[in-house]
Amino acid sequence: MLNRFLCCIPVLAGIFAPQVNAQLSEVVDTEYVANGLQNGAIVWDVRDAEKYKSAHIPGAVNIGAITTVLRDPIKEDWLLTAQIEDVLGKAGLDLANNEVIVYAGTGDPTAYFGLLTVRYFGGKSGKVYHGGIDAWKAAGRPVAAEPSQLEPVVLKLKTQENVVVWTDEVVRKIADARSGKVQIVDVRLPPEFSGQIINAIRGGHIPGAVNIPLGENFKVPPTPSEIASGECASPDGLALKPAADLRKLYAKLDPNKETLVHCQSGVRASETVTLLRDLGFKDVRLYKPGWLGYAGVLSAPADDETFVNIGALNAQIRMLQDRIEKLEREMATSKDEKVDRTGQRD
Repeated sequence: MLNRFLCCIPVLAGIFAPQVNAQLSEVVDTEYVANGLQNGAIVWDVRDAEKYKSAHIPGAVNIGAITTVLRDPIKEDWLLTAQIEDVLGKAGLDLANNEVIVYAGTGDPTAYFGLLTVRYFGGKSGKVYHGGIDAWKAAGRPVAAEPSQLEPVVLKLKTQENVVVWTDEVVRKIADARSGKVQIVDVRLPPEFSGQIINAIRGGHIPGAVNIPLGENFKVPPTPSEIASGECASPDGLALKPAADLRKLYAKLDPNKETLVHCQSGVRASETVTLLRDLGFKDVRLYKPGWLGYAGVLSAPADDETFVNIGALNAQIRMLQDRIEKLEREMATSKDEKVDRTGQRD
């Protein structure tokens, strides 16, 4: 899935064309991050702990992979607000009183999910560093291996419902989506949109939704093989298209209409939400539960609806288990034969 797709090739962080003021944009560059560190901003590295330890921006804090530590593993929604307060408070991530700049790897949508988390829980000011650690290194900036610690704080967060939309509201808006009064943007891959790939209880898409995959925001959209391998063939990696090209990409959408953006469970869509806001869309929200939540409401209408063949899936699981058991037996036999030949174990 694209929300796990990281580009390992360092890129220079050309975020938007020069006419966009980085101070006004939620998407910021290397210089902005460096200045933010000097001015007391909190820089939040949302990657997993191992990647953080290997190299991070000096002064950046980390609580582990954001999609693991702040989300329910089944529903993939945020944890309860009290739990979020506890996790962020212990790490000193005082959203209410500090600017928070979020980063991961270049183009990684988990950084944008971090920004949406800051916004949803009432953060004072949130920014996202699209270039991330790759652009930081490419600019010749120093990196650190020792973790940074902030003083713990007691948080009392208030969720901002103008940032997200939930399934019951989306279902109520289906007629408006069909008529064009409300715009629903599905950023999943085309095979997910068409129901060919099923990652929930059923496949398909919300009636009236338009499919603009997240990868179309990048200068060189990743191919399916690149998504599967997690590597980019292009030196541009996941650098964003210039603002003029992004406007062309979303030209069929009306920036003055209510716009709801979703993916599977809210990570990939967070990136598109932020880009649309930067392009001037006035009323754009993340449909947080995404297709995972919508598909679970079987009474909710769906286009290109498909279902998982449980019998076929179980057969594939049994076949895979048989292969694993066969390999284990072959490995055990090979090991025993080696012991017989040498007279001792390695």
